[in-house]
Amino acid sequence: MKKRIHIFDTTLRDGEQAPGFSMNLDEKVRLARQLELLKPDVIEAGFPISSEGDFLSVKEIAKTVSSCTIAGLARAKKGDIDRAWEALQYAKKPRIHTFIATSDIHMEHKLKKTKEEVLENAVWAVEYACSLCPEVEFSAEDATRTNVDFLCQIVEAAIAAGAKVINIPDTVGYALPWEFGQLVKTLKERVPNMDQALLSVHCHNDLGLGVANSLMAVKNGADQIECTINGIGERAGNAALEELAMAFHTRAPEFDQELSIDTTQLYPSSRLLSDITGMQVQVNKAIVGKNAFSHEAGIHQDGVLKNPLTYEIMTPQSVGLSSNQIVLGKHSGRRALSARLEQLGYSFSKEEMEKVYEAFIAIADKKKIVEDDDLRGLDPSGIDDLSNRFIKETMKEYLNRQ
Repeated sequence: MKKRIHIFDTTLRDGEQAPGFSMNLDEKVRLARQLELLKPDVIEAGFPISSEGDFLSVKEIAKTVSSCTIAGLARAKKGDIDRAWEALQYAKKPRIHTFIATSDIHMEHKLKKTKEEVLENAVWAVEYACSLCPEVEFSAEDATRTNVDFLCQIVEAAIAAGAKVINIPDTVGYALPWEFGQLVKTLKERVPNMDQALLSVHCHNDLGLGVANSLMAVKNGADQIECTINGIGERAGNAALEELAMAFHTRAPEFDQELSIDTTQLYPSSRLLSDITGMQVQVNKAIVGKNAFSHEAGIHQDGVLKNPLTYEIMTPQSVGLSSNQIVLGKHSGRRALSARLEQLGYSFSKEEMEKVYEAFIAIADKKKIVEDDDLRGLDPSGIDDLSNRFIKETMKEYLNRQ
């Protein structure tokens, strides 16, 4: 049986921290309900100590969502942990996610603490969180820039203190895939009690490697991936949940692991997030971008119309779209134009089609994308009679005007 990889969705916490992505209580609950349909194992609902709004959101989501574990973030401080538990106590499956920075640069310049003090704080925080909540996750912030010996030491101590999940974040997106994979492998081999906890990874996308690093981590033994819808998050964002899910789905033979994600909810989740925040994904975004299943080039259109597998490695339906899209533009060929005209009820001889195609290209050079109404209405009065003769005459009139 394949190993289950847990998906930890942090859209509502790390994702919402990105400029322009803040959500109010109703919006967060609405998105949480959609995420529940997507079926991640964990939904990190927020950072309760950060604001009253975040606290209320985590509390309401804890009451509303029942099929996923609900996590709340807390620094290694009593006030943070108490506030997180105050919100999470209503969840059917609660998790306190506590963290402290472990890299030299963070300890020296941000925390102004020694390694010994950080280790002591981490152990205390995990033990205290465990006294309140049945499941605790510990994160070593900036793990990829942390001394490996110290990272192994603090991970071992956190597990001994009761942490059920250990998270290794590439907080600033610094790691390269082979480095990150080796780090996961090292922890698996050197931490003696690592088998008593799930090993999680949280990869940022500053170098565009969030998904690649996450996949490499899984290949080297990671048990959980932390990610967000549309890849949103601090700075350049996080590993994109939709890209990870479809990598596992499309390249299944490459993995000895499987996910619980319902991939048909990927596009609806992406669209809902965009609708709520007003922040649209770029058109060429993998999986959920407008162009992900769109084709304009004639060679590609011809192949897709004959067999979608020629240029699509996954079906639109598998991510929640009804179909792909043949976009008519100046790069389109006769095959795509003919197919679209047939859908509109038109039929042409080979000779007529050449004239129609010439008119089509003339429009495409001016408009970039040719819509159905352009095909129907080359003459301002429109086309009432769909006969071949009338359409041919209209096309000729258009060409003569050029």
